[in-house]
Amino acid sequence: MTAQQAIAPPCAPPGSPGSPGDATPTSGVIHVNSRHTYGFTVIGNHLAQHDELSLLAIGLAVHIQSLPEGAKIGVKVLAARFPESEMRIAAGLRELEAAGYLRRIRVRLRDGRVRTRTESHNRPHATAPAPPVPDEAPRTTAPPPTPPYEHPRAAAPPPPPGKPRTEPKPSAAPAPRPLPQPRTLAFHQAAALLLADLRRHAPVLTLSEADVAALAPGVATWLERDAHPDAIRRALTTDLPAPLAHPARLLRHRITALLPPPLPAPAALPTVIPLQNCDGCNRAFRAPEPGACRDCRTP
Repeated sequence: MTAQQAIAPPCAPPGSPGSPGDATPTSGVIHVNSRHTYGFTVIGNHLAQHDELSLLAIGLAVHIQSLPEGAKIGVKVLAARFPESEMRIAAGLRELEAAGYLRRIRVRLRDGRVRTRTESHNRPHATAPAPPVPDEAPRTTAPPPTPPYEHPRAAAPPPPPGKPRTEPKPSAAPAPRPLPQPRTLAFHQAAALLLADLRRHAPVLTLSEADVAALAPGVATWLERDAHPDAIRRALTTDLPAPLAHPARLLRHRITALLPPPLPAPAALPTVIPLQNCDGCNRAFRAPEPGACRDCRTP
């Protein structure tokens, strides 16, 4: 008998791609996964499949997330580790910072120096959606919400609990000082004439009769304190602001603020002993009454 010849190809081994009942695609990537038990880093698909980040930025994020705490991730350190230039690495870091995967905070040390601290976020709030919850798995406790990615200076501190925030009240304007009043009415008419005459020296100081009557007691106090009318006129008309909207209000302020103090009482004149002529020697000497000088009175 002759040997049997194989004229048909052997059957595909069970479980090969394309066999009946197999869900493995016939084209594209085929994952051959092995379970990691040590030395691995969990990377979310929101980073690995990011729609806006460049491939360099995604690779930098994966590398940074795999580093231990305290590792240096400066531009020069990463440029020495990878073949990319410092400019490209700096651009990739800016992409990660804009997307929320990196956060740079300026902190002040105990000795007063300021340092920049870099935080690596494996799941930014803006790009990482919450995982779906299966229908058959009841949700017992709500997970804590992921804090939004904010700059440390952008968020305002909340008010303390139990104390409502109150707006500061505007401080009230100080009350104007009262107009000085004279002790007598002797100078009232002269003060009114001086006020009415101010418009000849400064036309902007044209006052009404009511303003003259209201300001006259203050000017009378100046006159009562022996202030000369020319000195009062100069004090009220010199260096006027322009424009002057309220002349009576300005004069009231100057009359009150520039009021001179009362003159001190005149000092008592010293007692002068008059000169007398001696009855004996006719020599002049000082004595309260006429008589003999000291030499003539002495035996």
